[in-house]
Amino acid sequence: MSQDEKTYVMRPIGFVRSPYRETSEIPKGPGAEHHAEGALAVRPELEDGLSDIEGFSHLFVLWVFDRASGYELVSTVPLDRETPHGVFASRSPRRPNAIGLSVVELLGREGPLLRVRGLDMLDGTPILDIKPYLSGLPPEKVRRGWVSEAEERRKNQP
Repeated sequence: MSQDEKTYVMRPIGFVRSPYRETSEIPKGPGAEHHAEGALAVRPELEDGLSDIEGFSHLFVLWVFDRASGYELVSTVPLDRETPHGVFASRSPRRPNAIGLSVVELLGREGPLLRVRGLDMLDGTPILDIKPYLSGLPPEKVRRGWVSEAEERRKNQP
């Protein structure tokens, strides 16, 4: 079997508890801010893996777009309706591998339950992994690609 024919099976480590039931409820596009509070409910048998997590202010959450179907390699996105962009240069849910990545603020831990702020996921979303958010990049070293151009165009529109 060649490398590109392999598949990988993953079991969720838990599920998101979110106020969002429909994708239309999640803020998207220019100026979207994510302040929703909820929880990451980790499977009880994995609770020991959360040891020391309370020391981090923010977490990366890897999750599954379990309600998306199919994918588009190039499409327009809410931030820039004028120019199509490649799926790997966007946060589109319609991806060849339906994996999402979010950063949330950790508010507290109650056993296997992590209380968080900044959710942009639907209630019941499967969680694949959680990692502490650590960025060693100074802001002046970060490039934002087409997003900077799209934001500038929007600022200049009447």
